[in-house]
Amino acid sequence: MPAAPVTPLVDVRQVRRAFARAAAGYDAAAVLQREIAARMLERLDYVKIQPGAIVDLGCGTGASLAALGERYPHAGIVGVDISEAMLRVGDRQRSRLRWMLPFLRGPKRASLLAADAQTLPLRTGAAGLVWSNLMLHWLADPLAGLREMHRTLEVGGLLMFSTFGPDTLKELRACFSDGYEHTLRFVNMHDYGDMLVECGFADPVMDAERLTVTYPSTDALFSELRRSGSSCAVIGRRRGLMGKQAWQVACAAYEKLRTEGRLPATFEVVYGHAWKVEPRTIGDGRAVIRLDTKRRPLG
Repeated sequence: MPAAPVTPLVDVRQVRRAFARAAAGYDAAAVLQREIAARMLERLDYVKIQPGAIVDLGCGTGASLAALGERYPHAGIVGVDISEAMLRVGDRQRSRLRWMLPFLRGPKRASLLAADAQTLPLRTGAAGLVWSNLMLHWLADPLAGLREMHRTLEVGGLLMFSTFGPDTLKELRACFSDGYEHTLRFVNMHDYGDMLVECGFADPVMDAERLTVTYPSTDALFSELRRSGSSCAVIGRRRGLMGKQAWQVACAAYEKLRTEGRLPATFEVVYGHAWKVEPRTIGDGRAVIRLDTKRRPLG
């Protein structure tokens, strides 16, 4: 049965603007993003693959490119992101590091590509590993993105990704009562599993964990969200400034959650991986039946 449509109605232009504004200071603010990437890398310890080519989809400033290159030193790596500003910042940082420390040896330099994950300008079967850290929830249609990932992988290739689930920023959502969206509409883990199957992936494995990050104030929370590019980008968000009284009411509601002097913010992290296998149907929908032509003894 096809997966139910669960499009988050993300304004992709707003996503691009938010990350362009955040690009210069992104790495200083993206502590959670780096932690989740490190946990994803640990999961690769249990997977025996040697990809010839890797696509880091939603690479941002490229924090994972070096780690992937060290793990798979013979692989060609392409970093893809929708924000040209993020790619430029990351490329300048890596160029500066190579200039300052020319004696360091490392993996080959990654190629960078500005593109929408839903329409990748990559050939079919180009990659043995598609890696995507905290990108799927920024897509207007995550199912379309997963289809592109499936197309981009070679048969036998692996998709590994992380994204945020519905409990993410639940405290923040609960504090507003103005009828507007204040966070993205995060997709359920099981819906992602259904999408993977619909796209043709085999053996999808999904799991989730909840991380709680604490802040001294609501201002500190919103500042970190802005600096990491994580502002609200849904179509139904408030376009103008919120009134002072409504803002004070929301902040007062959040203050009631203060524990040991800190305000909590939940992040539900969804992890998934799946394999691309030989197709069971061809383009017109007919099933593929493989015949064993070896002679077998009768009886």
